[in-house]
Amino acid sequence: MTDFLQLHGGQLGKIAERFGIPLSSLLDFSANINPEGPPLGVVSCVRKSLDTTSTLTDYPDLEEQELRHSLARYAGVRPENVVAANGFVPLLDAVLRVLQIRSCVVPVPAFVEYRKTVERARVTMAPSVFAPGSCYDATLLPANLHDAVLLANPQNPSGTLCPRETLVRIVEKASQQNVYVLIDEAFMEYCQEASLAREIDRFPNLIIFRSVTKFFAMAGLRVGYALTNAELARRIQDALAPWTITTLASLAACVAVEDEAYCRRTIALNNTRRRQLQTGLETMGVHVYPSAANFLLLRLPEFVDCEQVWEQLIRVHRIVLRNCSNYEGLADGHLRTAIRTEAENYLLLEALSQLLERTSAERSATRTLCGVIQENKETQ
Repeated sequence: MTDFLQLHGGQLGKIAERFGIPLSSLLDFSANINPEGPPLGVVSCVRKSLDTTSTLTDYPDLEEQELRHSLARYAGVRPENVVAANGFVPLLDAVLRVLQIRSCVVPVPAFVEYRKTVERARVTMAPSVFAPGSCYDATLLPANLHDAVLLANPQNPSGTLCPRETLVRIVEKASQQNVYVLIDEAFMEYCQEASLAREIDRFPNLIIFRSVTKFFAMAGLRVGYALTNAELARRIQDALAPWTITTLASLAACVAVEDEAYCRRTIALNNTRRRQLQTGLETMGVHVYPSAANFLLLRLPEFVDCEQVWEQLIRVHRIVLRNCSNYEGLADGHLRTAIRTEAENYLLLEALSQLLERTSAERSATRTLCGVIQENKETQ
């Protein structure tokens, strides 16, 4: 397997270079970013901020008070429950160090940065293989063996949503065993009713991670945050490097999370587009795992060479899906697609249909040829 397959989604520059294709011609289904773009208020805010010299010359607020208040209102918690940083990875790293975690259970397949971050913090990762599309359960918590369990809801790469009640039971059992539960809710905006954000004061062993950049299409402005009880939040904040969030990113995030109309519209559009895309994929014989997020995990028919299809989508159709070959615990034959606009989703369906039809025709022709050869042998 070559190194360009071992990437996150959204790394179009590497793919364009590898295949000799102009970057501007690629249509990206590999990164799960809102195709509507950021809220208009965000763009206006950034432009206006750049007209003020102090935006660039002054240090950001060391305590990020305005940002934490905005995120707290958005998540339905208190500002003292919020820790903000420039993304999920520094937050997870700080949590692992503050809690002095020695061993962490991670259900796989999972976001590839989990293992990297856990091992970089010199924590032993204990992978627990779960079939894609299945939900977590209390068997994740073998007694007295581990300090923490790291979950994602909705899961990545499948998008499967674990019921809120199930997660509460897991957190309760973990609390009895002095195990911390870390939950990555990076895509929870699409299914807010399942969030455990309002349980952080009830369970001192619960830490939740959230993202601003994906739902609000701000991947270039890195903002993530953690939610937990006030005491632990202070300790995590103290473990972070100072000024991890730029002034521009902080201002943009404050504006983004206040736009309720944008949130409602995004959720409604994604639900419609996801159903349409799933129906189209299943019609052509592709298995689609249940998803509550803005992406779908696909398993191609067994007679299809998944790597070849992924490559042909790029070479012929200029469409980039997420190659899932580097997801630990995931069998071969899987691709992940983001949900984009109706027109873009249609282009994907057309391209994939052509490739699958061609593969099926070639397979039939091969079978026919083999049959003729066999008949000739039998008549000789």
